[in-house]
Amino acid sequence: MNFTSNLIAMLSGAVSAMTPLLFAALGGLFTELTGMLNIALEGMITLGAFFGVYGSALTGNLAAGIALGIAASTLVSWIYGEITLRLKANEFITGLATNLLASGLTVILSQKLFDTKGVVAFKIAPLPVLTAALAKIPVVGPIFFGQNILAQLSWLLAIFSWVLIRKTPLGMRIRAAGSNPKAITALGLKPDHYKLVAILFSGITCGLAGSYLSLNLSAYVPNISSGRGWIALVAIYLGGRKPSGILAACFIFALAESFSNYAQGFLHVPSEFILAIPYAASLLALILGSLGRRNRSQWH
Repeated sequence: MNFTSNLIAMLSGAVSAMTPLLFAALGGLFTELTGMLNIALEGMITLGAFFGVYGSALTGNLAAGIALGIAASTLVSWIYGEITLRLKANEFITGLATNLLASGLTVILSQKLFDTKGVVAFKIAPLPVLTAALAKIPVVGPIFFGQNILAQLSWLLAIFSWVLIRKTPLGMRIRAAGSNPKAITALGLKPDHYKLVAILFSGITCGLAGSYLSLNLSAYVPNISSGRGWIALVAIYLGGRKPSGILAACFIFALAESFSNYAQGFLHVPSEFILAIPYAASLLALILGSLGRRNRSQWH
């Protein structure tokens, strides 16, 4: 393969790798806007991945599997929301507990259902590509039109999120629940209701993120999320809490991941260092973003 072909393949891989990050980050954005740091994203992705692929294998229907993955992730998000909002538990500790619960529960279910704590593989049809005919267009075809339906849904969700946040009364109230809860109370409404709506939305998006990961592999792999929930939180911060900025941040992180996959073929360094590139990129981006914000604040 020549340089152009490699570059197109790497960019296409980056767009694909961006999908679970974008789903999770958009869900986390809504909770962030309500004033909550949702660190339970990682566990929700894990549950979405397990139940998404298991449901698809059990029913033979991809849509049913994705629905089950979303249902499992949303159920856990509701429990997380009730504990933090109604019982007033510490959201950070509750988020960590959610992540540990998801990790342990999937191991137990794998052992009970499939008699293994390792990889659980299934025979599942691949996710459909609705624009496959357009994938033959030079350069942009394989990068954008060669992606499956969930990848393209994530782009639509970014647009939907922008419209909802900026152009609807619900979006205004979600933002006010975090920035000015007294205004919500003055309307006779409860800020916690909008916080719960945001948490449930994050459960839906994390269910999509997890389902995408496992259905692409036709398997559930322990630790399949691999820190994507945490990277999604970084993307929210670097994206300025805006869907467009989050989209750009997620692509940058995904490009680092895609590059690490291709770099294993030509960089003569231990694979562990190459596979750490996406995490190093997120840490570097977080440091540079913090420095940039501090410098801007000093100028104003």
